[in-house]
Amino acid sequence: MPKHGKNYRIVASQLEDRPYDPEEALAFFKEHPTARFDETMELHLRLGVDPRHADQMVRGVVVLPRGTGKQTRILVFADGEAARIAEEAGADYVGLDDLVQKIQGGWLDFDMAIAIPQVMSKVGRLGRILGPRGLMPSPKAGTIVQPNELKRVIDEARKGRVSYRVDRTGNLHIPFGKRSFEVEALLENLAAVTDSVLRARPASAKGAYIRKAVIAPTMGPGAKIDIPALTALRAKYA
Repeated sequence: MPKHGKNYRIVASQLEDRPYDPEEALAFFKEHPTARFDETMELHLRLGVDPRHADQMVRGVVVLPRGTGKQTRILVFADGEAARIAEEAGADYVGLDDLVQKIQGGWLDFDMAIAIPQVMSKVGRLGRILGPRGLMPSPKAGTIVQPNELKRVIDEARKGRVSYRVDRTGNLHIPFGKRSFEVEALLENLAAVTDSVLRARPASAKGAYIRKAVIAPTMGPGAKIDIPALTALRAKYA
């Protein structure tokens, strides 16, 4: 049995084994779809860090200037005045005890969870459910915020807020738009992502920070990316 489908194998056979300029790679994938749906474009980075050491952890949040192309379902754990603020800001689900109970029952139909500090004693019991799925609110991800910051964070999520965190093998996987976007829009989002990752470089990281870069659609093969050309996007779209 083949590991990949026919479309994947056809597109993979047309990719050259060399570093691509980001614009060239994106144009290639727009012309060679591997799925019938609008795939998410992803940047995969191999970093020169050791995540086993706390001072080499890489994580951050970036607001994509051209959006994600995806409707983000936002859940906010809050009560009282904070709940009112979240509702007025357009959160899809707002509550506390009712949402905690619903999630404990297996409901997970949301893409992002935000909480105010005052309710984390109750939300904390969901760590084993939300943590492995990347949905647990946390200060480092910018998803535990004071009530007066709820509107800003919700607005950012609507515009295209993406969080990332290096995995245990030193890799980052960051979505930066949809294949249907114009190449220029994808490049602008990619520049924002690259800038954020470079700014997140730990002071303790030695040697080359970005060791390998690959761009790939959700269901397709990856194209190696020229690292100097990738980092040069920062200046072009600054």
